[in-house]
Amino acid sequence: MKGFLAAALLLLAAAPALAADDCILDNCADRRPPSQGQGAPDAPRPSDFRRGGAPAGDFDFYVLALSWSPSFCEMGGARRSPAQCARGANPGFVVHGLWPQNDNGYPRNCPGNPFLPFAVLSRLGNLYPDPGLARHEWRQHGLCSGESPSAYFADVRAARDAIVVPPAFRAPDADQRLSPLAIQRAFIEVNPRLRPGMMAVTCRRGLFQEARFCLSRDLRNFVACPQVARQGCYSQSVVAPAAR
Repeated sequence: MKGFLAAALLLLAAAPALAADDCILDNCADRRPPSQGQGAPDAPRPSDFRRGGAPAGDFDFYVLALSWSPSFCEMGGARRSPAQCARGANPGFVVHGLWPQNDNGYPRNCPGNPFLPFAVLSRLGNLYPDPGLARHEWRQHGLCSGESPSAYFADVRAARDAIVVPPAFRAPDADQRLSPLAIQRAFIEVNPRLRPGMMAVTCRRGLFQEARFCLSRDLRNFVACPQVARQGCYSQSVVAPAAR
């Protein structure tokens, strides 16, 4: 018996632990340290240079994540993106990212050049609320698309433009308390091909955080995505703060 227990303990010690920064569907992408100014490049990390990960372009569909900017700003976002959260400049939905996704899990550590060329970054305009986020998204997700930087960000823009935002979220002048289901229904009502099970609403600290949409690789259709839908918010109600 003692020999069996000793062997079991050795196996447990050898098993890989779940790292504190392991994330599902990029839930902790906003944990990155703040950029030193709006135009400063993010410091390279060892993970940026790893090779031998998932093959670029090997995925099943995309997830477009639109972040509700007022919630981000209320949760301390002004420290990381002061221009985004400046009074009077706070938008509603902003692009968090366009993520290659598999039916089970998502590709990681894809090969390629992790640095986003300035020529591409300078043409993004207001596609992202912060240039540091655009660089992060290219490293973490764009490389896995198998596209060039220009083609990938053109897809991000096309995906964003394909989503119709419900009237309730077009510059509301007061906080709203809604159920996650009501938020989904609002999007389904104005996006005719969107169905339950093709999106998720996420929340954090009682605030509406993101609306996530599952799109085909060619971005022409919404697709069913059970794993993504299961990652949605299960609170009875959440607050969607108004822009300040």
